[in-house]
Amino acid sequence: MELTLTNEAKMALHNLEKVKEEYNQLIHRKNSPESKSNGVYQRYTYPVITAEHAPVHWRYDLNKASNPNEMERIGINAAFNAGAMKWGENYVLCVRVEGNDRKSFFAIAESPNGVDNFEFWDKPCIIPQIEGNPDTNVYDMRLVQHEDGWIYGIFCTERKDPNAPAGDTSSAIANAGIVRTKDLVNFERLPDLISNTGQQRNVVLHSEFVNGKYAVYTRPQDGFISVGNGGGIGLGYVDDMTNPVVNDERIMSNKAYHTVYELKNGLGPAPIKTRIGWLHLAHGVRNTAAGLRYTLYMFMTDLKDISKVIHQPAGYFMAPFNDERVGDVSNVLFTNGWIEDKDGTVFIYYASSDTRMHVAVSSVERLVDYVTNSPEDTFTSAGSVQTIIDLVEKNKGLY
Repeated sequence: MELTLTNEAKMALHNLEKVKEEYNQLIHRKNSPESKSNGVYQRYTYPVITAEHAPVHWRYDLNKASNPNEMERIGINAAFNAGAMKWGENYVLCVRVEGNDRKSFFAIAESPNGVDNFEFWDKPCIIPQIEGNPDTNVYDMRLVQHEDGWIYGIFCTERKDPNAPAGDTSSAIANAGIVRTKDLVNFERLPDLISNTGQQRNVVLHSEFVNGKYAVYTRPQDGFISVGNGGGIGLGYVDDMTNPVVNDERIMSNKAYHTVYELKNGLGPAPIKTRIGWLHLAHGVRNTAAGLRYTLYMFMTDLKDISKVIHQPAGYFMAPFNDERVGDVSNVLFTNGWIEDKDGTVFIYYASSDTRMHVAVSSVERLVDYVTNSPEDTFTSAGSVQTIIDLVEKNKGLY
């Protein structure tokens, strides 16, 4: 049976101008704050980056001779888990873009205001390879402007486990890959991180020297998926980033039973320095009947001793909400980028369900208030009830 298409259907299938028009409408769409807020942060209505933000010339062969049917040649599956930094007066995200081939790569998207009009630069980032040991997949880069003058990008580099049994095509080894740059275009590849505490998928560079050394927050695991005896946020020190051997690596923030960070936890972006301590944003993972659930939580460490946690509110700071719950890997929030403006505004960039990027806006003042004045975890139901009763008693006569 021959399928007959109307002229209108044919135009819908083969109309590259329509694709370009829809793309331009998307990247210039105005974003607005959602009507509800908890007073700590303000979510925005639309995602700031999606797969549809990938430029048309990345996906389509625009040559009529070689693509007469105007078909998409390279599919983009998702855009998520972005590092972030200020670039001049603009805001840039180093986005994890995943193709239909399941390979992830990095690309820089730039916005004039941090909440909308994000547009990818002309080409994806070219990350140099380590000779003889190329990356199979790369993802989740943190961008850090270090006081040594370099912008560092630390990301996960994934390779097949050479010791996997025959026929096992899933087992992998993860480590922290490192690049540095001055312009976000030309990247110098440094050796991968050397750590003696298992696989490292989640490594973050502290922005200042600590006693003349580079400080790195780690998340050691026994295996690619299995935490085993690992988990927790570690802290170690590197003498020279061109020979990145981690010394004195110790867990500074451990996982805990029946919490939002019961299974594993890891730092998100590099911490923000405030007048009373370092603000940290992290992810916590617990297992459920529906699979792993990733949420975000916060804590603060001492200004002089960055290994010392001095405040940590109970529970999560942000969790998947409404449409954020659904995607390639559902029920997940993840962050590896935030930006502090000169006026104290904080743009929190987070991904939902391994699919898209969002923004929530807060301020250093509000985040410090949240971290220092919110109740801490009592680790029992009875303790949670008492925390509520204490607030009820405090509020007597005020409601």
